Parts: sequence; structure tokens; C-alpha cells
Amino acid sequence: MPHPDHDQDRTQGRDQEQARSVDRKGGPGHTVLLALALAVPALKIAYTVGGRDHVRDVVVGMEPANWPDVLLGMVLTEPLLGCVCAVVVSRVVFALFAARGAVPKSGGFVHTLRRLALTVVNPLAVGVIAACCYGVWWGLGAGLVAFVLREGVVVEYRTGRRGRRHHDSNYRPPGWLWRAARYEQWAAAALTIVVLPLLAVGVAVDGRAWTSVLECQVQDGTETSGQRLIELGRKGNGVVGWSLDREEVVNGAGCTDTGSLRVRAAWWSADD
Repeated sequence: MPHPDHDQDRTQGRDQEQARSVDRKGGPGHTVLLALALAVPALKIAYTVGGRDHVRDVVVGMEPANWPDVLLGMVLTEPLLGCVCAVVVSRVVFALFAARGAVPKSGGFVHTLRRLALTVVNPLAVGVIAACCYGVWWGLGAGLVAFVLREGVVVEYRTGRRGRRHHDSNYRPPGWLWRAARYEQWAAAALTIVVLPLLAVGVAVDGRAWTSVLECQVQDGTETSGQRLIELGRKGNGVVGWSLDREEVVNGAGCTDTGSLRVRAAWWSADD
């Protein structure tokens, strides 16, 4: 008759390997990021230009290959969304490599140094990018959060909480670090499944354009008038843009930046 402890060990082992298998596929973060990359730009365009009837014209006007520009514009114009997205991407990538054995198992100075480098280099890069885009404090915050979440992955793999084959049997972290690793899982799940999607949807319906709003001269037959355009692309000396006045794709010339991305009221204040 099997010993109960053996059954428990086998169950725990299956759970650990299942968690490792999920990490190797990118985990829930991979699924959420992919869904947001496809759905959120469409929502951003639809709300900003005034409805689904105009989405096709805008996408054709800016060319489908420029679809990522919408997402990039959203990330660059909203610091909180950009930082949360960077932290989630950092953890997803690290968990993916950790599931494949990238976290050194044994101790010693060399392995400790390598482990530190694996944990620090990417958050440092995240912090530098965020600082360049949004400011020093945003960069510091994004880098620290990314580091903490990646360190939690290291603890989980080294102790065997995830991926038994990769754990270090000689590693015994203090109790507070065990608890911190468990809280890290919850924090990462909350950021990935709740905070990031809510932020992305909020930015999609905030009424701001994802790219420059220009004041251009647009020719209509024999007449030329000044119109506000959402820039969709550059063509020679002119601009292809969505006219907020005529609600169609037009060619503009002699364009100047309006200095504001606001084109309509945010969804939550549209009825005010």
C-alpha cells in the first residue's frame, strides 16, 4: 500500500512540473500580453476616431504593418501603463528562461555572481528605459519592482517550489524569504491579470490620440483649409492623417504640432 507521504510527494512533484511547464509556455502573462496587443489598439482607434465605422479607414490609411505603433504610442503617453507593461514583460521573459534551467542551482561565488547578474541586468535595463521615457522616479520604481518579482522566481526555482529538476537541495532560505516568494506570486498575478488589462483599457478610452495631432492645410477641390489631423504616416513632404473635422483620411501639408493629444472627452467623463 503506497505511503501517504509518497503520494503527497508525487502530487507536489506534479504540481511543480506543471508550474514549470506553464512558465516554459510563457504563463498567463504571455496570453494576456498577446490579447492586449491585438485588442487594445483596435479599441483605441475605435474610440478615438468616433466609432467602429471609421476603424477600417484608419487602419488602411496607416497601413497594417504600423499596427504596433498604436500600442507603442499608448505606452509612451501613459507612464503607469508603460512601467507596468515593462515589469510584466520582464518577469515573463525571466520565468521562461528559468523554466529552461537558466537559474544556477549550486552555491559558490561564481554561481552567486551569475545569479545576481541574471536577476539584476534586465530590471536595470527596464529602469533605464523607463527613466528615459518618463523620468528618473518612474525608472527607479519600475526597476525595483521588476527586480523584486524576478528575485521571487529565483527563490521558487532554487527551493523546488517550481520545477523540481532545477532546485538546489542545499538551499534553505529564511522563513521571511519563503513568504516573500509566495507574495511575489500573488503580486505578479495581480499585475498581469488585473492591473495591466485595466490600465490598457483605460488608456484606450481616455480620448487622447496615440500619435501627434497636427494642424495641417488640406485641399478639398479648389479650396484649402486648416484642419486637425491625427498623423497616420508621412508621405514625401506631407502627412497622411485622419481629419477630425471631415472624419476621413486626407493628405495634409504645412503641418504644425498642436501641442496636445486630446481629441475628445474620456469615456468616463463623456456624459459630463
